[in-house]
Amino acid sequence: MARLALLSVSDKTGLVEFATQLINDFGFEIVSSGGTAQKLKDAGLKVMKVSDYTGSPEILGGRVKTLHPKIHGGILARRDLPEHVADLEANGIRPIDLVVVNLYPFEATIAKPDVTLADAVENIDIGGPTMVRASAKNFAHLTILTNPAQYGEYVAELQSNNGEASLKFRQKVSLAAFQHTAAYDRAISTYLETQLEGDSAALPENFGAAGQKIQDLRYGENPHQTAAWYQTGATATGWASATKLQGKELSYNNLVDLEAARKIICEFADSDPAATVIKHTNPCGAAMAGTISEAYEQAFNADSMSAFGGIVALNRPIDVATAEKLTKTFLECVVAPGCDPAAQELLQKKGNVRVLVLPELLGGSDYLVKDIAGGFLVQAADKAMVQPADWQLVTDKQPTEAELAELLFAWKMCKHVKSNAIVVTHNRTTLGVGAGQMNRVGAAKIALEQAGAAAQGATLASDGFFPFDDSVRTAAAAGIKAIVQPGGSRRDQDSIDAANEMGIVMAFTGMRHFMH
Repeated sequence: MARLALLSVSDKTGLVEFATQLINDFGFEIVSSGGTAQKLKDAGLKVMKVSDYTGSPEILGGRVKTLHPKIHGGILARRDLPEHVADLEANGIRPIDLVVVNLYPFEATIAKPDVTLADAVENIDIGGPTMVRASAKNFAHLTILTNPAQYGEYVAELQSNNGEASLKFRQKVSLAAFQHTAAYDRAISTYLETQLEGDSAALPENFGAAGQKIQDLRYGENPHQTAAWYQTGATATGWASATKLQGKELSYNNLVDLEAARKIICEFADSDPAATVIKHTNPCGAAMAGTISEAYEQAFNADSMSAFGGIVALNRPIDVATAEKLTKTFLECVVAPGCDPAAQELLQKKGNVRVLVLPELLGGSDYLVKDIAGGFLVQAADKAMVQPADWQLVTDKQPTEAELAELLFAWKMCKHVKSNAIVVTHNRTTLGVGAGQMNRVGAAKIALEQAGAAAQGATLASDGFFPFDDSVRTAAAAGIKAIVQPGGSRRDQDSIDAANEMGIVMAFTGMRHFMH
C-alpha cells in the first residue's frame, strides 16, 4: 500500500510543487483538508479529503475536521509495538508517514489595525497544533514539516536514503515543530494578556521570547563569540523589514549600534531634520538643522574623530547634498527613512558602507531583557519623555523659549548616553559627551573638555541628579548658562543655590534616564 502524507497548511508556498514530487517521485497518497485540498485539486493532483478518509464530516464551521482517531491514531502509533499495529488494523487506520502542517496566521491577524478580540480568537488554530505536537512526539516513526523551507531538504533526504528520511532529520524537524507551536502559543498568550483590564504597567507572570533565525552572523562582539540574528513574530518588522541598498553583510555590532541610533532618531521623528552619529552605542554627535544635509554635517563635526567608522541615522530621506557629505569619510552604516535615486547613485562610490532604508523608524520592543546568572531581568522600555511644560524651573533666572528648546534637545540626547551621562549642546548640536563614567563630575569634565571654548553660553544635561553642587560649579566655570537634570537629591537646594549664585538657568524634569 502506498505511503500516506497528511497536508494541511496555512502557508501554501511551494505546496503544489512539493505535493507533485511526493506523488510522482515517491508514491505517496495525499490526505488533505479545506483550502489545502482545494488548491491541490485545482492543480490537478489526486487528493483524498480528510472527511472522506475518516468518514466524519467537518463540523462546527470547520473547527473540527482533523481531530479524529483515524488521523491521530495514524500519527501516534508506534510501529515497533505489536499492540499498536494491531489497534491500527482492527480500526482500519493507516499509518501516516509524513505530516505537513503550519498554523493559522495568528500574528498576522492581530497585526491588523482593526482586529477585534473575536477575530483574533477565531484565528487560534486547534487541530493544527494538535497534529504538529503529536507528529513531533512520534518522530521515531514519521516526519513532521512545519515550514516550506524544509521541503527541499526532505526531498533530498528521500533521494539519498532509498525513499526514507533519516532519524537525525526527523528529530531535527521535530524540534523545529515544537519550537513552532511554542512560539505560536506564546504569541496567543501575549496577545490575550494585553486584552485583560488591569495594571498596564504590570509585567506578565510568565515571560518568554521566541524568534526565527534570519541569519548566522560572522561573530558576536568579538571573533571568538558566535552570534545569530532572529526575527520575532511571523511578519518581518523593524530591522528585519529594512531594505539594504548596498554594502557588506550587517554584523552583530552594526545591528546593536543601529538600534541605538534608531532610538535616538525616534526622539526627533516629528521634529526638524535631525541626524546622529553613533559609536559603540553612544552618540558622538547629534544635531537638528534646517536641512538634513546641515544636520548631518553638524552632527559629524561635533566629534569628527570619533565619527570615523561610525553609524549614521537620519530622520529624513537621504538627498544628493547629504549623500555627497556621507561619501567624504569612512562610515560603517547609514540608515534613513528613504533615499533619493540620485543620492543612491552617489553613495555607490563608497560601496562598502551599508546603506539601509527603514521607512518606519518608530517602534521597538515594549520590554528590555537582560540576562543574569540563573535567569533574566525584564523592564519596560524607556519610551517616556517629560516635556518642558511639566518641568520645574527652580532658579531665579528663567529660561527663554529658545533656551527651553535647547534644554529639551540636550535632555533627549542625554537619555541615550550610557550612565553616568553628561551632554553639552548649543544651537541644537552636541558639543561634548561624557558617557559611562563612574562619577558624575568625571562625566562632566569629559563633556566640557570636549566642548572646549564652545561651552561658553552652552547648555548641559545630566541623566541623573547632582548629589552635590560640584558639577554645577564645574559647568559654570566652563561657561555653561543652562542646566537640565531630573532633580530628586536630598541636596538639590545646594545645586539650586550654586546655580543662582552663578546666574545659571536650571530645570528639574522629575524623571531620570539611567542607561546601564
